[in-house]
Amino acid sequence: MSKQVLGALEPAGVFHFFEEMCAIPHGSGNTKAISDYCVAFAKARGLRCVQDESNNIVIYQEGTPGYEDHPTVILQGHLDMVCAKEADCPLNMERDGLDLVVDGDFVRAKGTTLGGDDGIAVAYALAILDDKTIPHPPIEAVFTVDEEIGLLGAAALDCSVLQGRRLLNCDSEAEGILTVGCAGGARCDMVLPVTVGHGCGYCFAVKFSGYTGGHSGAEIHQNRGNALKLIGEAIQAVLNCCEAQLMSLTGGKQDNAIPTEASATLLIPSEERETAFDSLDRWWKEEGDRYGTTDPNGCMMLSKGGDVCADAVSVEDTRRCADLLCALPNGVQAMSKDIPGLVETSLNLGILRLETDALHATSSVRSSVKSDLSALIDSLRKLTEDRGGSFSTRGEYPPWEYRKDSPLRDTMAAIFREQYGKEPVVEAIHAGLECGLFSDRLPGLDCVSFGPDIIDIHTPREHLSIASTQRTWKFLLAVLAAL
Repeated sequence: MSKQVLGALEPAGVFHFFEEMCAIPHGSGNTKAISDYCVAFAKARGLRCVQDESNNIVIYQEGTPGYEDHPTVILQGHLDMVCAKEADCPLNMERDGLDLVVDGDFVRAKGTTLGGDDGIAVAYALAILDDKTIPHPPIEAVFTVDEEIGLLGAAALDCSVLQGRRLLNCDSEAEGILTVGCAGGARCDMVLPVTVGHGCGYCFAVKFSGYTGGHSGAEIHQNRGNALKLIGEAIQAVLNCCEAQLMSLTGGKQDNAIPTEASATLLIPSEERETAFDSLDRWWKEEGDRYGTTDPNGCMMLSKGGDVCADAVSVEDTRRCADLLCALPNGVQAMSKDIPGLVETSLNLGILRLETDALHATSSVRSSVKSDLSALIDSLRKLTEDRGGSFSTRGEYPPWEYRKDSPLRDTMAAIFREQYGKEPVVEAIHAGLECGLFSDRLPGLDCVSFGPDIIDIHTPREHLSIASTQRTWKFLLAVLAAL
């Protein structure tokens, strides 16, 4: 990467450190070098620094004159970035720096992601720590790792090294929005054992495809069709009229993505095939096409086969599989009572696989209320275990619950009104942020997430607004001065 591509941009300190970071590969799981860079930064300035085994960093700086005894402020962001590139890009993002470009009001990288999410947060903090003329209370700058692959760094951080109870998280990508809450969540794995034996009959396949899908946090409220739930209902419709045995069942790729496709192959008595097809046709006309508005391209397709003798799941276990799929809750379960329009609790059945000895299903569960998150997980556990299955969770992270009383939020909103001449958008989101982990471990923590405009994050089209970075910098400095 050529040097000083961003040298003429303001704020100079912010873009200087951002450019230096862009020269260091720092994708998720490859953060040792960028972490060591932060350690060297601190040592060069005589600042106390803690680097843990995960490569998380905490840098401490005393308050400026007049602010020495004010309560500590935590400045927080994550060091890792999502590495994605265009097919013809020659860069190796494991070892090469980014090729930066100034394009009008935007900074971008040629052929790759930029890492503005969340390099801009780290650049803001380093610029503040580097400039002795900026008034501020005592600072604890916390840079975590591997946020993009499950908040892993924040989960591993020993929070006993932190004294601050006011946290400014700069991991939002839309200027003018103050985020004040987020959902917690978990991945729930359900395993239902099945018995496979030899069976003879008529074989046919049913497939659902063309459904809209989407992110299970950002778009679950759209009430779009879930192909895995639909395939369960379709199997049940066949079982309602005749004995059936599963030969295959699959659908979904990620637990946090609303599945767009699912398919199953069934073995039924040869003499019952027309009855089975009629039953599916009636179900589709009565129930299956209820997502015509949200999923106009969603469809069910039947592939008629022939008489075969093959391995198949027993009729009894096929019924248990269909029963579990139909019983599992899915979609929005509760809306927030404090923030209009915010989904409070939801879940998404995202992955389904029939293996040789068991049906495996995974749901992504979210809630901004910790007790409701636990209750929903317990409900899934009971539904699974009551049918003879096993249940486990992984990747759990706590919610960041909305605080009705937040002096930090009130201060930031007042400064925003003064600088921008309008009200900020104050919102909570139905997705996970590191603030949830910090608020769970630091009693009484008051935190707000904000940031400049970054467009098309996690894609090679990612670009950072220079003007928005400038305005957000000015806003951040005013907040620190007010604190």
